[in-house]
Amino acid sequence: MPRSSAADRDAPRDDAPATPTFDRISAPADLKALSIAELTDLAAEIRGELIRVVSNNGGHLGASLGTVELAIALHYVFASPRDRIVWDVGHQAYVHKLLTGRRDRFPTIRQEGGLSGFLSRDESEHDAFGAGHASTSISAALGMAVAFHRTGQGDRRVVAVIGDGALTGGMAFEALNNAGILNLPFLVVLNDNEMSIAPNVGAISRYLDRVRTDRRYNRAKDELARNIGRLPQGDLLVELGKRWKDSVKEFVYHAQIWEELGFTYVGPVDGHDLRDLIDALHQVRNVEGPAFLHVVTAKGRGFDGAEQDRERVHAVSAPAPPGAPPSPPKYQDVFARTLIDLAAADPRVVAITAAMPTGTSLARFQAAYPDRFFDVGIAEQHAVTFAAGLAAGGQRPVAAIYSTFLQRAYDQIAHDVCLQRLPVVFALDRAGFAGDDGRTHHGIYDLSYLRCLPNMTIVAPKDENELRHLLKTALEHDSGPVAIRYPRGAGVGVAMDEPLHALPYGRAEVLQEGDDVAIVAVGAMVLPAERAADRLRAVGISTAVINARFVKPLDEATIVRFAERCGAIVTVEENAVAGGFGAAVLELLAARGLAIPVATLGVPDRVFEHAPQARLREKAGLTPDGIVAVVNDLLTRHSKRPAIALANRLG
Repeated sequence: MPRSSAADRDAPRDDAPATPTFDRISAPADLKALSIAELTDLAAEIRGELIRVVSNNGGHLGASLGTVELAIALHYVFASPRDRIVWDVGHQAYVHKLLTGRRDRFPTIRQEGGLSGFLSRDESEHDAFGAGHASTSISAALGMAVAFHRTGQGDRRVVAVIGDGALTGGMAFEALNNAGILNLPFLVVLNDNEMSIAPNVGAISRYLDRVRTDRRYNRAKDELARNIGRLPQGDLLVELGKRWKDSVKEFVYHAQIWEELGFTYVGPVDGHDLRDLIDALHQVRNVEGPAFLHVVTAKGRGFDGAEQDRERVHAVSAPAPPGAPPSPPKYQDVFARTLIDLAAADPRVVAITAAMPTGTSLARFQAAYPDRFFDVGIAEQHAVTFAAGLAAGGQRPVAAIYSTFLQRAYDQIAHDVCLQRLPVVFALDRAGFAGDDGRTHHGIYDLSYLRCLPNMTIVAPKDENELRHLLKTALEHDSGPVAIRYPRGAGVGVAMDEPLHALPYGRAEVLQEGDDVAIVAVGAMVLPAERAADRLRAVGISTAVINARFVKPLDEATIVRFAERCGAIVTVEENAVAGGFGAAVLELLAARGLAIPVATLGVPDRVFEHAPQARLREKAGLTPDGIVAVVNDLLTRHSKRPAIALANRLG
């Protein structure tokens, strides 16, 4: 009797009890007692749970629906947390959460105090690496594999699970290149949800083209076809040969890329066939060097309409409360519509996104001007330098990138754009708190990291109407880059019927005059500042409100005028207080020798988890009540009037 392989010995038993029960799974190890039939039924149960909870809470549904079987198979074959499974981003890892002891808390996902929508080392020992930005998994997993090797724990296995979208990021290929050289046991699982990765391979793709177009290969192929054609039934044999050739070519096309990088390639494997997945994972688990498993899945599998509209099912929003009034237009939509209008008047205007055409609403621009729209994939560094090249060639590029993602291209902003004073417009979507996407997505650092760069102009509109005018202002500024930051979600509901026009460069807007205190606010904090001023004036405190508009350059004349006129200044920004707008005002006042009481209100120096945007602003004190409290404290501490009197006046 032939000896069985390790894969055969470890394979699930088809004759095991076939009663599916999600309740039997409290940890990944519990999966090993299930049969193939039970695992299949478990997958169906998990899909139902995903759709039920995520449709109610909102979140990244499509990718997780596509990885149900993959997550089950990975936890069946590997032993987390001793073996490390590193999921890229976390969009595809909701099933991983359900299998690792978090089923009871899953209905709290993306809710304040509940589970994160991404992976977090603080949340579970099974979350080997936390990330909200793409293309990090291979680098992190490779580092863990090296650490195990160096500490004599070579029997521990490390798996990186990366989607084909994340594989467009250059960092992923840097890690693959490094892994092939190190030659350690290490597995990369490509979750290919049927979106072609070939156009993103670049030089490797050209290498394969050279192989397929080699004259010797083509001469041999043609000679073989002629000889077979002379045989009886030759035409049939030629057709069969062509099909066989295409199948082999498809395998070689996929395999040679990874083999040339030093990986043992296995696949493609049907990502929804548990038996095939488990068999393939057993094969690659025991490879002594780096291995690459290509798994093909269907994004949104099991969700009605997903196959027709995968973009829609990628992330779903929680339903609006019954009877809720319609929201004002989203900032991102106002941005896109305005850019379309400006592009109609200026053929030099082009738009760039890094794999977020819907998230930035640039899909609308693409529909209007397909030849002037560029989606570069998850490649923010390339996006910025590509924009720099467009600007150097006389175009007027607008790069719409989430504030949190633009951090990834910091050197390119400094080196390729700012130092050369190139007129690139950066549209920083999702600036400020990102809400239920949480700590990895809050755009609360951009004012700080951009303000120190030479030749950079930074503006922030107080509402959606001002966004229109500042976008036109930015495109008319031709002596350097301009960054426009605006928040996630709906605007404040102002009318947008005035003609589009540029605003005076570097000038603030005085909204209210006052003598006791001046509140200088930026962007989304202007409206809370106005409401705070109304409360302060109601108790006799004369309060000025200034809409800064420009973070760099500051409107120095206006700020100095109110500093000389008022007894105190309070700055308000939805940005890290360290190095932000308030710091710029303090630097100005110090340079002018104006020693007056100043309070800088912004995001404190700590991590903010996921919660609704309004709740996060409340926690940071970025509300009318929070501003009033800061003014009260400042005037109480520095006024000649009794502190108790001011406190009483403010209630």
